[in-house]
Amino acid sequence: MDTHFIPAFTDNYIYAVTAGTACWVIDPGAAEPVLDWIQQYRCPPTAILCTHHHADHVGGVAALAARFKIPVYGANTRIPALTHPLQEGKYAIDGVPVTIMELPGHTRDHLVYLVDQQLFCGDTLFAAGCGRLLEGTPAQMLRSLDRLAALPDATQVYCAHEYTLGNLRFARHLEPDHPILRDRQRRAERQRLAGRPTLPSTIGLERASNPFLRVREPSLIAAVQAHDISVPNDPLSIFTALRSWKDQFQ
Repeated sequence: MDTHFIPAFTDNYIYAVTAGTACWVIDPGAAEPVLDWIQQYRCPPTAILCTHHHADHVGGVAALAARFKIPVYGANTRIPALTHPLQEGKYAIDGVPVTIMELPGHTRDHLVYLVDQQLFCGDTLFAAGCGRLLEGTPAQMLRSLDRLAALPDATQVYCAHEYTLGNLRFARHLEPDHPILRDRQRRAERQRLAGRPTLPSTIGLERASNPFLRVREPSLIAAVQAHDISVPNDPLSIFTALRSWKDQFQ
């Protein structure tokens, strides 16, 4: 299985995933960059997979589905041109095994796709960060992140935005002397200067350095309570305070 990055807008990644005769487009927020990729690689799509309904993830779905006469997979009818509504479980798409996880938080009906140790997680988990809570609750998002953190360390993380440097800046503001964060920031800076994505990450790296997956660790709890001493030290309170702090961080 091969995964190709298709940049869109200022910081989105659309993914083209090829496996045998299958060629999936994941979260096509715009049709034009996908069409350019198809022309370059001579790989007509066989399906569209959507993690959630936001316009920067589905803006190109209808045009691509109509042009190539292909199925569209997603959670519900908030996905344009949807043909195959999905729920949590195991599926075969174009004969390729896919595990679907329902992970509310960013939206109330966000899906992620796990294919051969590659996780396409939309706006739930980011490199060194997580999605904003636009529809879900902190408790839902924390449960969703805990489920992702339980995946094997080697699972590759393909999120939908190039937010890594901004997320690492916040993470290092929390823990300026954290050695993994320091090294990760330096590596990400080199990657971006070279015009390369900072992705994929791995679940192991996220578990070791992503503050939103570390809300039970004493050092992270101490950093949050140093910012606001009134925050209780239970995981949900730490996560809620951390997400609110990140929303306001400049």
